[in-house]
Amino acid sequence: MFTGIVTALGRIEKVTPLGTEPEAGVRLSVAAGGLDLGDVELGDSIAIQGACMTVIEKTAASFDVDVSRESLNKTVGLGEADAEVNLEKALRAHDRLGGHLVSGHVDGLGVVSKFKRVGKSHELRIVAPKDIGKYLAYKGSVTVNGVSLTVNAVDDRADGCEFSINLIPHTVEVTTLKALAPGKQVNLEIDLIARYVERMMTAS
Repeated sequence: MFTGIVTALGRIEKVTPLGTEPEAGVRLSVAAGGLDLGDVELGDSIAIQGACMTVIEKTAASFDVDVSRESLNKTVGLGEADAEVNLEKALRAHDRLGGHLVSGHVDGLGVVSKFKRVGKSHELRIVAPKDIGKYLAYKGSVTVNGVSLTVNAVDDRADGCEFSINLIPHTVEVTTLKALAPGKQVNLEIDLIARYVERMMTAS
């Protein structure tokens, strides 16, 4: 589990294919940036752009993870060498829950429809697929590229659900969200509570 509070910006240093067949995944070597790896063991989880990955190798300043083809197909930002990525170590039981409960399982991809400075902040609008839009609610939580954010408005449309977020300067500065632009895809994870509410309401 994670909180959606990004603790460091890393960079994918190397992408190594794990085979020649089309379904083969890749191994990522990630420079950890300011992420302290001192308490990270092999087998521990680190969220990269909102996707939970397992550490298989590490040094004092970098770590390796294997990414399946399924994960590459369902996410963005994980297969590009030299790409900047949001990093967060897994939540410990005694940690502060600064964002919301995040599983690190990407539910789908959204498309940025607007990213514009408004005063000192930024307005971010994203169009989510219909099957994700039903979980979005005013003042509810959503994870975008691993960042826990609050939904300010929801607009159901024929092509999906457009939702709006206000990004404070700090969030823009310390995450990869600063590189967003209209047309770019983002990793989305819905709130766990919304997922369980739907299950309780629809189970027979």
